[in-house]
Amino acid sequence: MKRLPIVGLVTAVTALLTGSAACAAQTPPGPNDAKGLWLSADKGAVIEFKDCTDPAGALCATIVWDKDAGTPLDTCGLMIAKLKKYDDEAWRDGWVHDPRTKKNYKATVRVNKDTLSLRAYIGAEILGETEEMSRVATLPAGCKAH
Repeated sequence: MKRLPIVGLVTAVTALLTGSAACAAQTPPGPNDAKGLWLSADKGAVIEFKDCTDPAGALCATIVWDKDAGTPLDTCGLMIAKLKKYDDEAWRDGWVHDPRTKKNYKATVRVNKDTLSLRAYIGAEILGETEEMSRVATLPAGCKAH
């Protein structure tokens, strides 16, 4: 009976170490994790992030589905972001265009599993605003893609 607490302690330490190893083994986000289709926070658009043709190695974002397609508010086909380098688990050194205000901002993109965080800012990144998008495998049903 006196050995039971030691067995419990060994089991607890083993569980802690195994959990720590599993956390340490998780792969950090890479530059390709941002590529794909992302549904905007308001669910009004799907944005495709993919390699830019110019400059090579940059990440570009284009609206590929818009709930307002076919109306004067249609933004399908509009390039809304270009980020030139991947550094410290984020795409940086680029711009994002807000089609609602028709303004450009500096931008940073980070991915955490199936959430893409697009941070738009003027001056310092800390002073910006972030929109979180959800990964989607396909365009929404009944989409009005170009």
